[in-house]
Amino acid sequence: MSNGNIDDEWNPARVAEILLTAERSHTARTSIQDEWPGLTLDVAYAAQDIALADRKSRGEVVTGVKLGLTSRAKQQQMGVNEPSVAWLTDAMALPAGLPIPRDRLIHPRAEPEIAFVLGKPLSGPGVTAAQALSAVDYVVGAIEIIDSRYAGFRFTLADAVADNNSSGVYLTGPVTRSIADVDLSMEACLMEVDGDIVDSATGSAVLGHPAEALAFAANTFGARGVSLQPGWVVLTGGMTDAITVEPGSRVAAHFTSLGSVTVAGG
Repeated sequence: MSNGNIDDEWNPARVAEILLTAERSHTARTSIQDEWPGLTLDVAYAAQDIALADRKSRGEVVTGVKLGLTSRAKQQQMGVNEPSVAWLTDAMALPAGLPIPRDRLIHPRAEPEIAFVLGKPLSGPGVTAAQALSAVDYVVGAIEIIDSRYAGFRFTLADAVADNNSSGVYLTGPVTRSIADVDLSMEACLMEVDGDIVDSATGSAVLGHPAEALAFAANTFGARGVSLQPGWVVLTGGMTDAITVEPGSRVAAHFTSLGSVTVAGG
């Protein structure tokens, strides 16, 4: 890598290919932004879209979107004041009863989430939380198994965005509720690992109310020319800190009214 011309050697397509290669080879790497300060959020989102095009060329279908950094504590930790968004595809959906596919992942961690399934299109900009909720068909509990392509989960915000917000796999629970039947800000969750409660939170941990996360997703994707579509899943972000999932363990998220979601560690 030559000095003085570092930006000439990098571009969004290269970033996308580096991270897709790390994902396919199950090999973690160091922060891209450490090597290339030109990795801005705009470039990172461009890389994210290029990676999505690659996934689609291999037969994957977009099934929703996901948010990251919806917790105020995580935002402060990363030195940012807003969440980030990324894509979900059918290859990321884990059917109920199957273990975490460790052969596809590097170092999986589990997060409990409140997820929306849309019944109507939702297009930004200018979408409010109330308007966002009007597009929801139903709400479910979920566990997202995140998996960074960066060693030790050490990365900048732009690194994470380029890496599709540390996407891995996710599963939703069997209990569905209408918006009117759930107090989303007060919906509580206990996170259990092998019978021990290791963390807890309520929906208010997600930007004060998960509907704010949905509105943010609609507005951010709207600025990119994308409308959220009926049937799409929207993962609103981790309610608790991410929990390392060891082989042979069992992780469960127990929600107040959204039932329980359980997955074996593989």
